[in-house]
Amino acid sequence: MRKPAIERVEAEHLVQDRPTFYIGDTVDVGVRIREGEKERTQVFTGVVIARRGIGTGETFTVRRIVAGEGVERTFPLHSPSVTFIRTVRSGRVHRAKLHYLRDRVGKATRLAEVRRDVGAARRARAEAEAAAVEAAAAEAAAEAAAAESETTDADALDDAQAAGADEAAADDTASAEDAQQSD
Repeated sequence: MRKPAIERVEAEHLVQDRPTFYIGDTVDVGVRIREGEKERTQVFTGVVIARRGIGTGETFTVRRIVAGEGVERTFPLHSPSVTFIRTVRSGRVHRAKLHYLRDRVGKATRLAEVRRDVGAARRARAEAEAAAVEAAAAEAAAEAAAAESETTDADALDDAQAAGADEAAADDTASAEDAQQSD
């Protein structure tokens, strides 16, 4: 049982934008590395084989094979040195700890893939399609308004030209009448 005072103090230091990931997921972990004055992000890709702890002390262990050797690295979940965690694929497992993967080599280390958040993916796709339809409707409305304003401008120009032609015709008629009177 944790004391409420400790939880309040820890709440200030928890990183809120960490994605949800599970044991068996293949993840990319971006780790901030300082080399002298330079700072860069190094990506560590592997399978999450364990999670432990709570609050600011929560950690997760990622395992990968590098040059035929298994490499495990434990990361603090809420550390500022962990810049991002991205789930590459989700694996289906029936255990909380996957330490048995240490004894396996090659294809035996593969985990069955499971599709998570299919409903969320469908909702996101539907929202994107709805946004595209709305954008297309707004664009069509804008084009219609532009065409209408062009038509209105063209009608005004035609009216002005017609008025100018009427005035020119009236001037011609007046000039012809003046010419007849002077004869």
